[in-house]
Amino acid sequence: MGFEEINSKMIRATVTPGRRLFSQRGAMLAYQGDVSFTPNLTGGQGGVRSMIGRRVTGEATPLMTVEGSGTVLFGHGGHHIQVINLSGDTLYVEADRLLAFEGTLEQGTVFLGSQGGVMGVVRGQVSGQGLFTTTLRGHGAVAVMAHGGVIELPITPQRPVHVDPQAYVAHHGDVRNRLSTALGWRDMVGRGSGEAFQLELSGSGAVYVQASEEKL
Repeated sequence: MGFEEINSKMIRATVTPGRRLFSQRGAMLAYQGDVSFTPNLTGGQGGVRSMIGRRVTGEATPLMTVEGSGTVLFGHGGHHIQVINLSGDTLYVEADRLLAFEGTLEQGTVFLGSQGGVMGVVRGQVSGQGLFTTTLRGHGAVAVMAHGGVIELPITPQRPVHVDPQAYVAHHGDVRNRLSTALGWRDMVGRGSGEAFQLELSGSGAVYVQASEEKL
């Protein structure tokens, strides 16, 4: 099924009987055919633990289940859209940046601190990003949102990548992450830019970086 990129801010999806899509609420721009949109609090195949859109306050934003037969145009807020096709691997993506994905993918939720000690907590509090990252695993297409365009940077064992946490969109592969900073803890509090700290990604894979530090 996949997603067709109409332009940098709009994609088209073909919906067929027996195959579902999931999208962020408010992402539907237009549709043709017999297509239904139903709120889904559990968010795909991952159950209650898979709710996306969690904030520090603990609230959850439901996904919309898209079913039927027809075509749908997706976009949101005029943001740039990047389509990522998965072939059995796992994509880690900021919950706020997830626009739509195919129902063939298994969804989960990861607390960022589980991959880097207190990194998730610090990053969430200092940068304003959420503490939870959505995981999508399997074969299928994912559409993510970003400000000002997206670039894919390869991560190799010889060349780790350092990313401003606010510019981070998603990553995939056998990748480890940790927070690195040249400042003390007291100096770092209240600073949300890359001059204060960076997210270091090492291993083998790729990271998607947006052109702007603006939050969605």
